[in-house]
Amino acid sequence: MGLDVGQPEREFIEKEGVIMWKSLTGTALGMLLAVPLIVQAQTHGIMHLTSGDDIERVEERLRAAIDEKGLTLMNVVDHAANAKQAGLSLPATRTFIFGNPAVGTPMMQCQGSMALDLPQKMVVRETDDGVRLEWNSPHYMAERHGLQGCDLPLDKVAGVLEGVAGAAAGP
Repeated sequence: MGLDVGQPEREFIEKEGVIMWKSLTGTALGMLLAVPLIVQAQTHGIMHLTSGDDIERVEERLRAAIDEKGLTLMNVVDHAANAKQAGLSLPATRTFIFGNPAVGTPMMQCQGSMALDLPQKMVVRETDDGVRLEWNSPHYMAERHGLQGCDLPLDKVAGVLEGVAGAAAGP
């Protein structure tokens, strides 16, 4: 009796019309196919910066940056406090709602659905990697709402948002 060291039998599985080896190769292939979806989810117009400072300091700088840019802070939603009232927990997570009607109004005049995304929002939340600031790219919002035919200062808006986030994140 000899030891069989040839190729092991391959088991195949079919999932959603795709046949894969039921093995490490199949698992690796499945993960490779999923990666574009993960990357795509991360790039759907969500911009971000991370700060090593505590959330109170980041929020203080965010409020100052919003004010310095001449933007109007309309509201701050404390999602962690709302979760606590519902008997749930969430790391510190706040959405700052702010804008400039002189800039946002022409966007909504171009396409009324822009009101879904305006005023602009910036999320400040605690993560394992630090305090993360997240906001929507105005270029993505323009694509989402079909603003290509309108003459809008999207690069300037993007620069203002990046500047606000950078100031809030700190050095």
